[in-house]
Amino acid sequence: MIINKVKGLRGEINVASDKSISHRGVIIGAISKGTTLVENFLMGEDCLSTISCFEKMGVEIIIKGNSVTIEGNGLHGLKASNEVLYTGNSGTTTRLLCGLLAPQNFNSTIDGDASIRKRPMNRVIKPLSEMGAHIEGKNAGYAPIHIKGSKLNGIEYTMPVASAQLKSSIILAGLYAFGQTKIKEPISSRNHTEIMLNGFGGNIRSDDNAVIVNPVEELYGNRISVPGDISSAAFFLVGGLIVPNSEIVIKNVGLNKTRTGIIDVLKSMGGSITIENINNEIEPSADIIVKSSELKGIEVSGDLIPRLIDEIPIIAVAAAFAKGTTVIKNAEELKVKESNRIEAMENELKKANVDIIGTDDGFIINGGKNVLGANFETYNDHRIAMSMTILALAADGESKIQNPDCIKISYPEFFDTLRRISL
Repeated sequence: MIINKVKGLRGEINVASDKSISHRGVIIGAISKGTTLVENFLMGEDCLSTISCFEKMGVEIIIKGNSVTIEGNGLHGLKASNEVLYTGNSGTTTRLLCGLLAPQNFNSTIDGDASIRKRPMNRVIKPLSEMGAHIEGKNAGYAPIHIKGSKLNGIEYTMPVASAQLKSSIILAGLYAFGQTKIKEPISSRNHTEIMLNGFGGNIRSDDNAVIVNPVEELYGNRISVPGDISSAAFFLVGGLIVPNSEIVIKNVGLNKTRTGIIDVLKSMGGSITIENINNEIEPSADIIVKSSELKGIEVSGDLIPRLIDEIPIIAVAAAFAKGTTVIKNAEELKVKESNRIEAMENELKKANVDIIGTDDGFIINGGKNVLGANFETYNDHRIAMSMTILALAADGESKIQNPDCIKISYPEFFDTLRRISL
């Protein structure tokens, strides 16, 4: 993909539907009794991998347009798959399935692509094993993962890292465990699983940075309208800030408070961001208006990190165009995403003449230098690819984005949306 600097980004857009909520709609709908309708579902490759896995376990799922209807099998109705459950590039599918399948009355094997096979699963395997699960991964905790269905007991577990995938895996296992399960978080992570389960008849409550899971007899199908994904909106937020002569209205973006760290950071950097038309449903949403702004460097660390971990690559792009120094730390989790995102962003931003130093847990970026186009690698990582695309829109000279198709994992219409608002 060849990209040149644009004169501005202007218009009204809808971004890709929320990936986290789309995944969970299928997972929780599949183990509920009755029909679940997920509207505005994200038809990205990751979420389609989740659908495929549950179809292999006997769940009837119908796709019509951007809506998905799930005829749930009930809490105890999943069936053994005759095939390996292939999760593609989806860490969410892989880790959440571990928790859900550990207490079933059948055996399963989960596997993914080359990237998934490099992502550590021991963080999930350890607490599930403490609950009584028989689960093992290849080479000390990597996919393929073999699970022998077992009876589980509730535990009290202190998470070593703030991770919604880890937390959700334990929650799903806790639905089937004997007794209560209590999960303590070092910092609160995104809570879509808890919100959705309670909407389907679950008994999950939060108490002082702990999530308490009480088993229930049954879950019941429901209707979900998926808002726009703030992680996808983040690219257009930064594009609207760093490209001169820009004003973008992003419609119906999910504003779950565990996910809005990107807005807090960009506002602290001096970004002109306005929230309008707030809709306070179970998952709140609103329209976001962003305008070109002069940005300044700040520190991003601590409790903010779990609220924006997926947005750090595009925050690094914003920092490249900001005056002064931006420090991002406490983000070690970036090393075990679809790529090592610390290493990837350091490599690619240096190509663009950005003064960046990668650290063990983030970056130091001295912004304000002339940012140049270059030949950018994507590491088969959708967020690296979209981040470097946004940088290219504001950089001097021509840029090339290698392997842009990896963006289809989370945002198949990304380039179409960009073309529509580019001047």
